[in-house]
Amino acid sequence: MTGAILIVEDESAITELIDLTLKRNGHQTICAASAEEAIRLIEHALPNLALIDWMLPGTSGIELIKRLRANKRTQLIPVIMLTAKADEADKLAGLDIGADDYITKPFSPKELIARIKAVLRRRAPQLTDDIVETNGLQVDPAMHRVTFNGETVSMGPSEFRLLHFFMTHPERVYTRVQLLDQVWGDHTFIEERTVDVHIRRLRQALEGSGHDDYIQTIRSVGYRFSKP
Repeated sequence: MTGAILIVEDESAITELIDLTLKRNGHQTICAASAEEAIRLIEHALPNLALIDWMLPGTSGIELIKRLRANKRTQLIPVIMLTAKADEADKLAGLDIGADDYITKPFSPKELIARIKAVLRRRAPQLTDDIVETNGLQVDPAMHRVTFNGETVSMGPSEFRLLHFFMTHPERVYTRVQLLDQVWGDHTFIEERTVDVHIRRLRQALEGSGHDDYIQTIRSVGYRFSKP
């Protein structure tokens, strides 16, 4: 369940290396050579993660990260900073302004993929292929399969994505708008009440395993996945 990763790097050779490495590992990529170009791309669609070079022409990578963190729509995008600066103070400065991790150039493809996986597990676990399980209910994103005690649980693709998001973010209450953004995408123009329809279908699919009660309605707020 990998998605688009934004590469913001002005050195074409490095961009090509990163682009090739990510595609070989199943990721889609979007490339920008400047902060301004990156902003335009992000306005069109949010990436699942951004790799941002510290030294960019015009607006710096540091300033770009600050802008992302100051905007409510983009503040949750996981960011890994690419830097040739080996000084610890510089690295800490990047983390202080909102980067989730940093990689010092030159770096190996294996290190890059490992750092990306670690950040996604921490910040966006619904975008990884890790199997998640709750009291016998198991979701396998790679196989796109839901099972309960080894038996397949049938459901539609939207219900699958909704369940996977809930199981990777248990106990927290999400509004309908937040669920639309996280599960369907922030540029999906459908009514908020559509979420209620898919919640109802998901509960019906989970009745056989007894997990339908895990999807709790929080009146006037939204929904939460929690053990009753």
